[in-house]
Amino acid sequence: MTEQTLEKLKILAESAKYDVSCASSGVSRKNRPGTIGSAAGWGICHSFTEDGRCVALLKIMLTNHCIYDCAYCINRRSNDIPRATLSVTEVTDMTIEFYRRNYIEGLFLSSGVVRNPDYTMERIARIAKDLRNVHHYNGYIHLKSIPGASRELVNEAGLYADRLSVNVEIPTEANLRMLAPEKDYQSIYKPMFYIQEGVMASADERKRFRHAPRFAPAGQSTQMIVGATNENDKDILRLATTLYQRPSMKRVYYSGYIHVNSYDNRLPALNQSPLKRENRLYQADWLMRFYGFRFDEIADDSSPNLDLEIDPKLAWALRHPEVFPVDVNKADYALLLRVPGIGVKSAQLIVSSRKFGRITSDTLTKMGAVMKKAKYFIVCGELSAHTIHETGEEFVRRVLTDKKPSKKMPDKRQLTLNFTD
Repeated sequence: MTEQTLEKLKILAESAKYDVSCASSGVSRKNRPGTIGSAAGWGICHSFTEDGRCVALLKIMLTNHCIYDCAYCINRRSNDIPRATLSVTEVTDMTIEFYRRNYIEGLFLSSGVVRNPDYTMERIARIAKDLRNVHHYNGYIHLKSIPGASRELVNEAGLYADRLSVNVEIPTEANLRMLAPEKDYQSIYKPMFYIQEGVMASADERKRFRHAPRFAPAGQSTQMIVGATNENDKDILRLATTLYQRPSMKRVYYSGYIHVNSYDNRLPALNQSPLKRENRLYQADWLMRFYGFRFDEIADDSSPNLDLEIDPKLAWALRHPEVFPVDVNKADYALLLRVPGIGVKSAQLIVSSRKFGRITSDTLTKMGAVMKKAKYFIVCGELSAHTIHETGEEFVRRVLTDKKPSKKMPDKRQLTLNFTD
């Protein structure tokens, strides 16, 4: 690798760090004779950055030149920053060289938009095509589809990439137009629709022809910026729910806004990025995908924003004491998932194990349940009767947030006051 290419790599890797929609492949494709690399299981290396983000090791942009002037983007055309562009050959050679040195197991490639969306998308697709057909690279490839790109180019990219993604960026179109006047939702959702069509057509074709080519086998993902505009968490989760209804959508990523363009008065002045809010949104996203929660249960009209002090599942439980306590020896699986401290694996173990004997607190601990939380929301034989109804919401909140709670339980009078309040 030449010094000039290395310098470009430094610039473009730095420019790519704000895109968090990068994940493991989710596909299984083993190494075959005559090829290099594999995407077996979770086939991409990860690195954890200082702010806790999990990113691919080779995560770069093709170019950080851009024709757009989006207010929230470090690579906007009006910014005076170092610019660089890699050629198709430089990206493919770099990927193969890094793989052979065991630096990486996959490629995440995004780009600024140069000339027009189709010109940029054609170069991105050609990189994936050359890696597969010229270098016989069999590892993981994640490509960023360019908003406004044509169906033909998106379809070509999907034949060679494991995953494609198109970033929604701002949760409502009105605010997107305010911060990025040259973009609209139509240019974003069209490539999403093309990807969805390709995935579904490929799945149907493979039912009839076993060796039919696969189209973006790991589906698609997207990203929303959190905190750059005035949407509440309910608005964000509502959009996420709509996106998850698309059969090809695998992940929605949430990126806490980082104040990189302080001179633009359309953006909020933040001392630090809202990483705690970002974390709560990921927890809420998990509840929607794996725990059976609806978005309007997690954030409703009375509480449109997530509680930053406690996780969304505990917040829901504290708002709905009428659901508890839950008898772990009788409750169904869906209700067990609503208990703070009981996860998917623990709930499955409870349902399967109670056929053979009574579940106790020791059993729950061995199953991985977090009894520090769960004990206020369940009953099972030997547990204390001090559930949320007796202790009250405020006491449970203080205990679970470590805000110096009293070491002894509230007295009988206090229990009565909490219960009646």
